[in-house]
Amino acid sequence: MEAKDLRAIIEQVLQEMNVSPADMKEDAPAAEAAASAPAPAAEGGLKIPKKGVALEPSVIEDGCLEDITEIDIRTQYLVENPQNKEAYAEQKYAAPCRLGIGKAGARYRTLPQLEFRAAHSAAQDAVFNDVDEDFVKDQGLFIVQTQCDSKDTYLTRPDLGRKLSAEAVETIKEKCKKNPTVQIYVSDGLSSAAVAANIGDLLPAIMQGLESYRIDVGTPFFVKYGRVGVEDEISELLGADVVCVLIGERPGLITATSMSAYIAYKATVGMPEARRTVVSNIHSAGTIPAEAGAHIAEIIKIMLERKVSGTELKL
Repeated sequence: MEAKDLRAIIEQVLQEMNVSPADMKEDAPAAEAAASAPAPAAEGGLKIPKKGVALEPSVIEDGCLEDITEIDIRTQYLVENPQNKEAYAEQKYAAPCRLGIGKAGARYRTLPQLEFRAAHSAAQDAVFNDVDEDFVKDQGLFIVQTQCDSKDTYLTRPDLGRKLSAEAVETIKEKCKKNPTVQIYVSDGLSSAAVAANIGDLLPAIMQGLESYRIDVGTPFFVKYGRVGVEDEISELLGADVVCVLIGERPGLITATSMSAYIAYKATVGMPEARRTVVSNIHSAGTIPAEAGAHIAEIIKIMLERKVSGTELKL
């Protein structure tokens, strides 16, 4: 488009707006002066930006905002002018509950609200994301899958998560030691984040503990889209005396990385849930993985000695 054509279009638009080119030229110096003038101050000294003037960017230390997920809510107390603050804070520290977070009128304060949303997002990620297969292989585990063909199927068909696929059965038969005293495996369950956060310390701690007790252990592996009940089929398939699954637990708003160990003596398909012994709350802010591993190894030792598990095993 030529310059004269562009000028004609601009003049036509200005005419429709009842503004002449001469008026634009006369107003230009005033507009420039207004733009360069300081913004008027409101009550309390707050500077009000003019329309069309960009706000100054917030000053961010070290180029990043504080990670609110790193705040320990056990030590967070936001109530203004509290009574018996020390006693309340002491009780709160014993359990990471969302208490004593204050309020602004009838609503939550901004920080607790953002913390809540961040925790909810972490929980969703833990459920819907898959465990990184490279991470699993780095732990020395081979991967098999249940009859669930996707995460959606896993979440909507729990029964399929309790059954190995035909390919998984053949792979386990081929790669695993037969008739071990103890068979340990890992599963994603409802938290991929739990596997990533804990297995690197938890599994070696269990293996070392069992080795110190001179207990024979089978070949560990990873079950994708697994429910707890699939350990019964694995027990029957390999002929293990004790089977132990390390599985990601359903995340909450306190932690998305909690893991549990479900252990059973002579597990069989269809057995009552009461025959399982559970060690739960394994994560950095609960029972730390290394400590949990030593505890699980000791439980397995006692289980083998008494030949019972679940509610029949008195620890």
